[in-house]
Amino acid sequence: MGAYQAIVIGGGIGGLSAALALHRQGIPVTVHERAASLEPVGAGLALAPNALRALDRLGIGERLRALATPHPAVGLRHPSGRWLARTDTATFEACFGDTIAAVARADVIAALVDALPDGTVRTNSPAALVTPGGTTGSATGGTPGSTTGPAVVWTPDGERPAALVVAADGLRSATRALLFPQHPGPRYSGFTTWRTVVSPTRRPEAVGEVWGRGQLAGVVPLADGRVYVYGAALAPAGARAADGDEKAELLRRFGTWCAPVPQLLALAEPERVLRHDVWDLADPLPAYHQGRVALLGDAAHAMCPFQGQGACQAIEDAVVLASALTPGADPATTLPAYTAARLPRTTAIVTGSRRTGDLVALHTPAAARLRDAALTLAGLLPARTLLNRSARTYNWQPPALDATA
Repeated sequence: MGAYQAIVIGGGIGGLSAALALHRQGIPVTVHERAASLEPVGAGLALAPNALRALDRLGIGERLRALATPHPAVGLRHPSGRWLARTDTATFEACFGDTIAAVARADVIAALVDALPDGTVRTNSPAALVTPGGTTGSATGGTPGSTTGPAVVWTPDGERPAALVVAADGLRSATRALLFPQHPGPRYSGFTTWRTVVSPTRRPEAVGEVWGRGQLAGVVPLADGRVYVYGAALAPAGARAADGDEKAELLRRFGTWCAPVPQLLALAEPERVLRHDVWDLADPLPAYHQGRVALLGDAAHAMCPFQGQGACQAIEDAVVLASALTPGADPATTLPAYTAARLPRTTAIVTGSRRTGDLVALHTPAAARLRDAALTLAGLLPARTLLNRSARTYNWQPPALDATA
């Protein structure tokens, strides 16, 4: 590969995955995270088979599978408790060759950091792109071979040159705005979300989501008896609980729904209830790179959470990006392959996630009844017929890295 240096802007799951993938390719890398610690925002995370295969390439897939709590079946219910659709996990695993591992986001962060060399991650260290460097010509890479120098990144230690910059700086990516100033940026989806983790005395029997009119709640068991509970609802952007108590807001919205949703929410510690509005990049970018800079994760393709693929796609990005950096090649000439591999796939998943959100958003009684009837009828189909609809997402196979070839 050569001994060039790479800089990653952002220490979330996407940025850390990119750093680990680059490290496994033999590329020296430094991660700059503006926060004072890597304390993760978010409570739980569902790692689908596509993400688990990518994490296997990074050497930490088995560690995270071991943290998942198996459950015999998951499904979708009406707030009354009536099942709309249900799938046993054995059939899922037989179809896709792996499970969906529900783990705490903190455990994913820890696994990634532990696999990186000491000193790779610098916290309390904001960084910003100064110039993308790389090739002349178009914004999507120019003519291979016509290099014009390194990218330049501002850090607390001063400006640093880099042969490769990975911008994993999130939904409000300053790097994306610099590279593609004409892009309209994120759009509000119409939904706000809540997340928390509770510790019930007994494991919930009903696992999955409950869909109401314009809102949903989800129950996901984690390791050590903990349970990840989340909710989503239509709301104006920026709206918050009138009294500032988001736990009380959750109980107002979901307190009469079927068990175990109200019982779990009642266990929540108010200060540990996270609320965030959902924004996505409904308008795809023209490319996920420019010059020597690659955009990754939410910076490239922020999506609604309704297919559970946001973090999964960021992990995929990391492995594909590292695999595109062929030995001896200048990163500026190989990044177009990263865009070519990732932009069509992630654009389709962004669109699919928004369409699922459109179903959740149905809030009139008539529309919700029609939706639920359609879901119930679909639930009568053979399980493999339903699962095949997700095959394009879950059956994805990661490219090999040098260390895993």
